[in-house]
Amino acid sequence: MTQNDKPVLIYATFPRGPLAEVVGRALVERRLAACVNILAGMTSIYRWEGALQRDDEIVMVVKTTAARAEAAMQEIERRHPYETPAMLVLPIDGGSRAFLSWIARECAGSD
Repeated sequence: MTQNDKPVLIYATFPRGPLAEVVGRALVERRLAACVNILAGMTSIYRWEGALQRDDEIVMVVKTTAARAEAAMQEIERRHPYETPAMLVLPIDGGSRAFLSWIARECAGSD
């Protein structure tokens, strides 16, 4: 497995579930992700423009490869309503070989 084929996770948050589903579907359809998990029920507490904020949000976990991570984040940002969307690329240090290979195949495949 080359460095570009290595799987990574993208952690992102969204204000609404339906929007996260639209974005997640687009990522998988375009093969920018092998799979997207959308988790509802998160509460975010943060400081924004000097004020303490509390919002209900949705977490999206994107399973992709290092080669596709930047394009996936650009797609998320393009469709995202936040001025500064939360997105983090997290390395994967291990896991089921079959599952990691599946991620690489799905992200490398053609439409």
